[in-house]
This record gives sequence, C-alpha cells and structure tokens, in this order.
Amino acid sequence: MIAVDANVLVYAHRRDSAFHSEAAAAVRGLAQGFAGWALPWPCLHEFYSVVTNPRLFNEPSPPAVALDQIAAWVESPSVRVLAESPLHLRTLGQLLSQAGLTGPAVHDAKIAAICLDHGVRQLLTMDRDFSRVPALTTRSLLA
Repeated sequence: MIAVDANVLVYAHRRDSAFHSEAAAAVRGLAQGFAGWALPWPCLHEFYSVVTNPRLFNEPSPPAVALDQIAAWVESPSVRVLAESPLHLRTLGQLLSQAGLTGPAVHDAKIAAICLDHGVRQLLTMDRDFSRVPALTTRSLLA
C-alpha cells in the first residue's frame, strides 16, 4: 500500500502548480483504482493549510473547495485514512532518536510513524526529507 504526501495532494488540486498533470493523474489513478492506498490525516491537514493560504497563492482555494476535495479523496472506496495508533509514541520516538530529528523534521517523522504503524511502507512524495526514515521508502511523482 502507498500513502500520499501533502505536496502531491497540493499539486493534484492546484491547476497552477508545476506538477499538476503528473500529480492529478497519480492521485486519480489511486482513487479510481482497486488497489489500496492511504491518506495520513496530517497530510490532509497540511493540504488544507497550504491551498487556502493567501500568502502562498494569489488566488488560494476557497475553504469550501478545499474541504470538498478532501471529502472526494476520503470517499474513494480503496482509500484508508490513517491516524495515530496506540503505538504512535513508541514508533515516533524510535524514528526521532534513530535519525536525530528535531524541529520541522518532526512533522515528517510523524507522518512516517503513522504510515509504518499501519503497515504502509511506501510514500508518494516530492519531499526528500523522508530519506532520513529508511523504513519508509519514497516514490517521486517524477520517477
């Protein structure tokens, strides 16, 4: 099973993004396919935060449009929406200590811990920071 990172969701949603075509095709393929895929809640939160931010876009997505997009993804019959499990603190602590992560890298470690606790071992992302968590392999949109 593959999880999808916030940056891919942003590119898929924003037609004005550099990688819109690739991201939209990838997410559409997952959402319309039969294979299981995953969306960690922190990635959905980050998606909403980014696409509605007027500091990032001259014309940010209206909040209702961003929420509708999240709802459409969550309604995919093949998606699993992932949250922290009872093992989260243990897994997160291991990832943080093994890689010496602090500061903003903790957010990515949180996503990695959520994925790993749910058996997800691959993440579709454009973010290289996940390379510090070898248990979670990354796949780039451009690969």
